[in-house]
Amino acid sequence: MADDYEVFALGDVALQSGATLRDARLAYKTYGRLNPASDNVVVMPTFYGARHPDVELMMADGRALDPRRYFVIVPNMFGNGLSSSPSNSPAAQAQAQFPRVTLHDNVMCQHRLVREHLGISRIRLVVGFSMGAQQAFHWGALFPDMVDAIVPICGTARTSPHNFVFLDGVKAAMCADAAFKDGWYDAPPETGLRAFGRVYAGWVYSQDFYREREHVKMGLETVEDVMRSSEARYLQRDANDLLAMLWTWQHADISRNEVFNGDFAAALRAIRARAIVMPATTDLYFRVRDNELEVAQMPNAELRPIPTIWGHAAGRGLNPADNVFIDQGLRDALQ
Repeated sequence: MADDYEVFALGDVALQSGATLRDARLAYKTYGRLNPASDNVVVMPTFYGARHPDVELMMADGRALDPRRYFVIVPNMFGNGLSSSPSNSPAAQAQAQFPRVTLHDNVMCQHRLVREHLGISRIRLVVGFSMGAQQAFHWGALFPDMVDAIVPICGTARTSPHNFVFLDGVKAAMCADAAFKDGWYDAPPETGLRAFGRVYAGWVYSQDFYREREHVKMGLETVEDVMRSSEARYLQRDANDLLAMLWTWQHADISRNEVFNGDFAAALRAIRARAIVMPATTDLYFRVRDNELEVAQMPNAELRPIPTIWGHAAGRGLNPADNVFIDQGLRDALQ
């Protein structure tokens, strides 16, 4: 991939786990320009397995997040292969030795990027898809005086038990490959990566998506094509990187920190920003019901489910009809 991003050197970062992430690096890219009033800032964290180019669909010309109007900051999540990850860390923290990193750790470092490095004190909107949505919830709870609005798309404020189990299933598919060697492989464990991708394909889209052959709109003629496409996606990623981000996802919880000490309701009440929470009606693991329970405890939040058969992928920016619905929510949040 082209070297089209910048890196913020964080130094040694003390993590929630008690470990230290040595010489931590936060890769990021900005789009558009900061206006004179500094009131057009949008932060959009990456999602699982993604890097900044994967979120660019959300900010095309003419869409709600038009870079001709907004200054969009995209921080790459730890573990994605650009920011500090098992695949790019020094030997002492490489591969299976990479420390456990939470979304709280990610967001605290993102805050340093925005506040210290870029000199920005106010954020118009934090928006994200999937794990990016979970980070948006974290931003709203941890920095209520800095964030005007959040739009979490297909994601929750903490990972549900069922979501945790789904993730353990794809993890088991990866680790069952003997070539994985408990994370100490010399060559990519391709059998495990392919199994990971095939299992994931059964969860990211809904039953109706497959029944109605919506995959044809993606240029994928058969169900086998869908699974091969999913394989190809994850074969491009490092196995330890995927598992590091998976651990982060499994342990996502906006209240698991020294501010809220596990009081989930208090963390939700702390989100004073306007929030438009947008689950997909057919998402198989970030369920509407979870968001419904969360929104009920947030002081300035609206639940706006995406009416779709694309499942979790509705928030990914691939389906034009879903994009229209999501863009309206983003425009409303940016009012």
